[in-house]
Amino acid sequence: MFLLPRHAEIVQLAKDSGRVLVDDLAVRFDVSPQTIRKDLNELCDKRLLARIHGGAVIPSGIENMEYEARRRIAAEEKQGIGRAAAALVPDNASLFINIGTTTEAVSEALGDHKGLMVITNNINVANRMRVQPSIEVVIAGGVVRGSDGGVVGEAAVDFFRQFKADYAVIGASAIDEDGALLDFDFREVKVAQAIIANARHVILVADSTKFERTAPVRIAHLSQVSSFVTDRCPSAEIRRVCKEAGVQLVETAR
Repeated sequence: MFLLPRHAEIVQLAKDSGRVLVDDLAVRFDVSPQTIRKDLNELCDKRLLARIHGGAVIPSGIENMEYEARRRIAAEEKQGIGRAAAALVPDNASLFINIGTTTEAVSEALGDHKGLMVITNNINVANRMRVQPSIEVVIAGGVVRGSDGGVVGEAAVDFFRQFKADYAVIGASAIDEDGALLDFDFREVKVAQAIIANARHVILVADSTKFERTAPVRIAHLSQVSSFVTDRCPSAEIRRVCKEAGVQLVETAR
């Protein structure tokens, strides 16, 4: 597909960074925001990008974007979510932590906690937390997925079924308007379902871009979690689901 040089560069920036913003692109290319919006609309018409508020992302649906690109999306928001979620976990608790860039932000914020037992299938989390003298880390065995350091598969599912944890921190690749929590990898979803089934208090962590994405595999429903920590919840329907199901909604940008 032939692309104008500026369009090709915009697509590459989105691939590298996970998303592009109108104002940043206008400065970069020294053009008006209106010109950039037109560029983004044309790229979205070609299904090379998907619009979000204030910019665009690589479109989702069947295949997830690269892990490092996901790590850079809403990085500041994820740090705030991580701190807020960590504040929900008391000292001397057992805790599941699943795969994901936002769950990793939670692990970073748990560094000052005492007496935690962290049970994870995320080698990035395990490597970060193992150096904390007051935190015990238990990691699932199996094949490590090279793309993100996650351990998935039936062995990981069986691993989590051995425990009954006080808390669980899980993420999702997308949140549907009806409250469905979605992901891309069926093997990863099976692990997340085992985590949910074996935790007393489930904390979902997801930034607001997850409301603008979609994914093909259902993890669970929002009503099955205890707390939902996000930077901003733009959906009145999701707020209704949280209220009716008694899910604690924490918005860090408020």
